[in-house]
Amino acid sequence: MSGATSGTGGRSLDRARALMARPGAWLDAEGGGYGLRLGGDRRARVVVTLDEAAFRALVERPGLRVRNGGGWTGRHAPGEAAAPPPGRPGHIEGQRAVMQADGRLTLSPANLGETPIAWLLRRKDRYGRPWLTPAQGVAGERLSRDAEIALSGPSLTMRWDALPRAGGGSSAVAEPGDRTLAAARRVAAALGACPPQTRLMLDSICVRGRSIQLAEGRLGL
Repeated sequence: MSGATSGTGGRSLDRARALMARPGAWLDAEGGGYGLRLGGDRRARVVVTLDEAAFRALVERPGLRVRNGGGWTGRHAPGEAAAPPPGRPGHIEGQRAVMQADGRLTLSPANLGETPIAWLLRRKDRYGRPWLTPAQGVAGERLSRDAEIALSGPSLTMRWDALPRAGGGSSAVAEPGDRTLAAARRVAAALGACPPQTRLMLDSICVRGRSIQLAEGRLGL
């Protein structure tokens, strides 16, 4: 792997994302990390070596799909995004690769457009102050991602108060549904920590993916 670069910094990750957009680029498990190649097989030189954190960042964006013959390729679908349907501006139905507890990458429904939280983060009041702090934005997006993961399970609904309590199982091996259930518990805990009116707004925007205008209309604001 002579000549390969490695790291998890922003510049290394940006370079990896740019390389993954090239035809023939793919990732493979390489020692304790992941090697990025631009050739068609394992004889090609590794140009970037990534650790687990960088690999998971690529799972989030641009997304990865399992490659025939092993490894992963980038998920790029220019032109596939549909126009936002009426009443849901910023919402583009699509799929995102999600890492399961057993290491498999599966596809889950996801909003590929600009989220209401991202829209709010770009807005400022008349005094130039941001509507949301960066920490609030991160928390809101994390809540949305957890809701997507939780609702991708085959038997979970939006009744967060009906979830099984933690610690009920004795197996030390993570089941495929454990990640879904853990995400649902995080959603329940986050909503339960909020005042009633705030909880309704977060549930409508972050969990159900409604636009801000639609959420305000449904809540009579």
